[in-house]
Amino acid sequence: MTAIQNNDPAWLLLKDGTLFKGKSFGAKGTAGGEICFNTGMTGYQEVFTDPSYTGQVLIMNNAYVGNYGVKNEDVESDSVKISGLICKNISHRYSRMTANDSLEQYLIKNNIIAIYDVDTRALVQHIRSKGAMNCIITTNEVSEAEMNEALAKVPDMDGLELSSQISTKEAYTAGAPDADIRIAVLDYGVKKHILQCMVDRGAYIKVFPAKTTLEEMNTFDPHGYFVSNGPGDPASMEYAVQIVKSIVDTNKPLFGICLGHQLLARANGINTFKMHHGHRGLNHPVKNLITGKAEITTQNHGFGVDPEAVKQCQEVEVTHLNLNDGSIEGIRMINKPAFSVQYHPESTPGPHDSRYLFDDFIQLIRNYQAI
Repeated sequence: MTAIQNNDPAWLLLKDGTLFKGKSFGAKGTAGGEICFNTGMTGYQEVFTDPSYTGQVLIMNNAYVGNYGVKNEDVESDSVKISGLICKNISHRYSRMTANDSLEQYLIKNNIIAIYDVDTRALVQHIRSKGAMNCIITTNEVSEAEMNEALAKVPDMDGLELSSQISTKEAYTAGAPDADIRIAVLDYGVKKHILQCMVDRGAYIKVFPAKTTLEEMNTFDPHGYFVSNGPGDPASMEYAVQIVKSIVDTNKPLFGICLGHQLLARANGINTFKMHHGHRGLNHPVKNLITGKAEITTQNHGFGVDPEAVKQCQEVEVTHLNLNDGSIEGIRMINKPAFSVQYHPESTPGPHDSRYLFDDFIQLIRNYQAI
């Protein structure tokens, strides 16, 4: 099947003045955000719909994007969350017979501006060297001065609170209501497959808006709590830190992923920091320090937990380390049933090496019920 073919010009301008010219792909106009890159070879639709990418312009580092179209089921939320897309080559034909649309038609429907025919390898090397920074993509033939004006209006990710903007507005449930395990989920940008991984293990879950109080969550009478992934700077989310502290004080099991991991750290007085360019892809090696085993993980984060601050905390121990750069990938509290990981064990897309963590969480809840 053939997609729309578009050869109109487009431009990419980085905050440091680096300018790329390419071709338009998707919607028309101007879009801005923090530039980042994903090294995954597949799973682009799940990546684009991951709420953790809110406010970011994404480079897909694979040589071709769009070759298998898009399918209604292959999503992690109900809309595309990236601010813009940068690619090297676009496949104008897609061969998957079950696909519902071409990638370009999908981007147009979701009003996402994209640029291709850009040397993404050179661009990624530039970001690895200079670090993450704001950028804009535009299909409008304007001067560089006008592009810089638009770029100046893009907010910095450092200090930016986004989770409350994309969280569910109303609580909702999933799973069988008569299940013997109930989990309260704090939605800071949760992915659908994270919820499915808990439902698949027999849990009945209720997903709550970002600024829900512990008292409101406890009307569900949960056996455990889950703190989700999401976009933005955890240092700007004091409201969430206080909620996590109050959950920890219940002595009920708590599991956090990505942003949830950072919030558990901050609830224990451990600082987080803005990474140079973050981790995004589906082949990041992580070592489980408890078992001694390595796992290949899916990752998407631009902030991390301060390793020096962890050393000073008597209540927390490190459980997982990144084998590429030694950054902290998992922690657990020593005297409380609370643990978290920086990466994404639901792994959509990616390998399923880490899905045991959901089994660990369910078992932790069962152990708590047995007390």
